[in-house]
Amino acid sequence: MTVELFDDEMFEPDPPPLPKPPREPRKRGLNGETAKRVLVALPWIVFAIAITVAGGGVFALAMIAIGAACLREYLTMTEDARPLPIPAYLVVAGLIVAAHFGTAFNVLMVLAASFPLLFAFGAKATQRNGVTVSISVTLLGIVWIGIPLVHAVLLRDLPDHGAALLVDVLVGTFVADTAAYATGRMFGSHKIAPGISPNKTIEGLIGGFLIGTMGFWFAGLYQDWLSGVDALIIGAAVAALAPIGDLFESMLKRDLGTKDTGTMFGPHGGILDRLDAVLFTVVVGYYLSVWLVY
Repeated sequence: MTVELFDDEMFEPDPPPLPKPPREPRKRGLNGETAKRVLVALPWIVFAIAITVAGGGVFALAMIAIGAACLREYLTMTEDARPLPIPAYLVVAGLIVAAHFGTAFNVLMVLAASFPLLFAFGAKATQRNGVTVSISVTLLGIVWIGIPLVHAVLLRDLPDHGAALLVDVLVGTFVADTAAYATGRMFGSHKIAPGISPNKTIEGLIGGFLIGTMGFWFAGLYQDWLSGVDALIIGAAVAALAPIGDLFESMLKRDLGTKDTGTMFGPHGGILDRLDAVLFTVVVGYYLSVWLVY
């Protein structure tokens, strides 16, 4: 009598693994998204040009309104840190008024006065718990939003060519941002900072820089007081700073767990999402304009 200790099936080889389905190629192209971004931005471009041409008090008031809208989104994003809204609104408005009616010295005075003002509001009994973080977050909002708007006013108020230079900076920034998005969608494969902004690519960075620089140069092509070399220098600086402003905002949003800063532009986010690059480029645009043009 024979006893089978092992089943023959135990020695049969495992079936070969099923082939993996082919990976779908990465979708490239714009799919109309770039056109949508441009269409959404068009009314605001017209608005920006209108207030820039108007200049003076109209432009300063518009900067105060834009500053208030940006602060509202920022304060909402950081509400867990209990920022101090009243000092934030007062200081940003004061900085813009000082830039328009005064000098850089007056701007510095307002910024210095923000510290005792923040202390006065932070010293309230209901606010003292965690006041260090509250003051720090509030001050970040004041500097991030208020200082660039000050430089927008200073740039617009430059004699003779301030309005044109500001429009050039805005055009260069918009072109660089749009070109970076478009070239990144079509050709991007090498990530810049996936931990901060997963969609930013080196290819998009290069495309945005080159096309943004030429966008500024083209905007100043018929301005005989702005040489081609000066336009290329300012344009290159604007195109280089635009993605840094974008990455800075992306870093804050990722840290705060926020996808968009607001809903002012519908599915395209809030006003900070649209101005993140401008908050950096207008500063370098002002200083290079003063250096090269004046």
